[in-house]
Amino acid sequence: MSERSVVERLHFGRDDAERDMADGLLRSGFQETVAYNAVASGRRTLVIGRKGVGKSAICVRLASEPDGAGGVELVTAADIAGEELRAFELTGLSGDRAKSMLWRYVFAVRAAQYLVGHAEQHGGRASEAIKALKAFIKANRELFGDPRTTGGFGRWLQGLSGSLSLEAFGVKATADIAQQGVSAEEGSRPVQQLRILENGVRSGFDELGCAPEHTFVLLVDQLEQLWSADLESHSLVIGLLLATWYSGSHYGGALRCVVFLRSDIYDSLIFTEGDKFHSDELRIDWSKSDLEALALQRARASVGLGLTAEHLWGVVFPRTVNGLSTPAYLLSHALPRPRDLIQYLNECQYTAIGNGHRDRVHESDIQLATHRFSQWKLKDLVQEYLVAHPFLGHLIPLFQNSGYLITRAALGRRFGLVEDTLHREFPAYTKALTLEGIIKTLHEVGFLGVRRGNGIVYTDSLRLRVQLHEDEFHLHPCFRAALGATTPAGFDVYGRHVADSIVAQVVSGDIPSLDHGATPAGREHRLLERLARACRSVLGELAPADTVPAEVREEISVQLRSILDDAERGRSTESPVDEERMVLDAASYFHTTATRLRRDGLEGDTGADSLAAHLITQSTRLVRAVGGTTGSSGEA
Repeated sequence: MSERSVVERLHFGRDDAERDMADGLLRSGFQETVAYNAVASGRRTLVIGRKGVGKSAICVRLASEPDGAGGVELVTAADIAGEELRAFELTGLSGDRAKSMLWRYVFAVRAAQYLVGHAEQHGGRASEAIKALKAFIKANRELFGDPRTTGGFGRWLQGLSGSLSLEAFGVKATADIAQQGVSAEEGSRPVQQLRILENGVRSGFDELGCAPEHTFVLLVDQLEQLWSADLESHSLVIGLLLATWYSGSHYGGALRCVVFLRSDIYDSLIFTEGDKFHSDELRIDWSKSDLEALALQRARASVGLGLTAEHLWGVVFPRTVNGLSTPAYLLSHALPRPRDLIQYLNECQYTAIGNGHRDRVHESDIQLATHRFSQWKLKDLVQEYLVAHPFLGHLIPLFQNSGYLITRAALGRRFGLVEDTLHREFPAYTKALTLEGIIKTLHEVGFLGVRRGNGIVYTDSLRLRVQLHEDEFHLHPCFRAALGATTPAGFDVYGRHVADSIVAQVVSGDIPSLDHGATPAGREHRLLERLARACRSVLGELAPADTVPAEVREEISVQLRSILDDAERGRSTESPVDEERMVLDAASYFHTTATRLRRDGLEGDTGADSLAAHLITQSTRLVRAVGGTTGSSGEA
């Protein structure tokens, strides 16, 4: 069997951190970013980011590291029963506080189990606190089975609700609670029981004296699987945050809880203690240079450490795609997160092999992969926000087969066509289903960018909302191919098929019909000369038309130059040319373009000197030139 080529061996990783770890790429191809180091060092304990930015990669990597600095344990949605968590209540406590007590209880039990096992590493005789914890776990072994088994977590909750045995801590009856330093005024029996347990765990940490060199770390991830965007879900997450804040201080740094949370979930939370977490927050944002470095590191992990950036982006991959450097092209067509880039690169490699290109990835392979990737990401975007924005999939068709540059006026017109329907289908979201509401949503999820100064801002670290005065928006390049929005304004392309409506007007008599028998020699040449002059005139108006976005001016300019080239070739060739049809094609293009400029608000100037007005004037003159009387110049 022949040795596989570089392209065949190339692999950038899996879609999820768990399989990446199993394959080994999360070890050999993991990039230790500033975010990772901040979490690993304990400086940040609340990791926030969109789906696919690498939260779980950090979590899985930390959970897999050797137990040199203490214990690390991962808690995911698979470990707990979501419905039981959401339904959990304690008499006399509000939803947020009840959920906080629940999470504190889970942390305390896990810490107790850890301390009993960790104490054996210290050798010697067990301390009194550790003996008490060991006896506590043994007495409650029926409660503390595997929570993932059927009814397992329900038994955990029963313990907090009142059936927890605390004899190991000297508590046999309610009257004994006061002897543990917990007064009846401090809360209900579950609250009192929890505090006794937490005090016992704290004593265990104190007697072992592990902190701060050795810390027990609990990593809480995949909470989106328990999320339903309802009040119970809010209380569940708020309670978790309150519990992590409390545990961080109660155990003197010996126990640290790190929460990995989707940004859309965190940003939807409203609670009075929210200001306590700003110093713990870490939002994961990826720069283009970091993503490019990640791609190289992943490539090296699969084909060898000797691979250089120059070889990867100049030999294995083409140096440029559509005039851009290959990394710039790829990163501009993906959302700024590792998962997207990994999927995109793998699809490029897969496409190349499918096309028989085993030695190098060709530009055509990347272009084909871009369309497939765009379709994936459009579908993924709707699925990602299905809970937070269930109407998102119904907004996407508003942008299909049009330009990628959209003004506020054009978006308002499109939204107005479906507004009533959306309100009927999503009555709970009518406040969000306004023009301002959908602009806000589409910008926050990364679907739309907004022009600010000389650039287009999609989602960024500043997270500045779209302002009322901002009225030019761009579809993210990631979604353009899937939506057929590959040109700025989506104008009809000039061609020999676009003038049917004007030809119909000529035939029907709306414009004087053509009398071919009376056409004098040389009239065809004059028509083409008239067309060339019209193109040059519009090009002259186009350059200074700064009220029209630059991308739109460039799109129109390309079409005008194509028309001008056709006219010049028609004048210089002896081959038969349908001059009248060519002129009517151009007149149709001028008129359609002017209509779109005005309808979609693509030109700020609506006066007599505007670009749209000039296009209509030239269109009218061309039609008159074709249908005018013998010898007419078309200027009358």
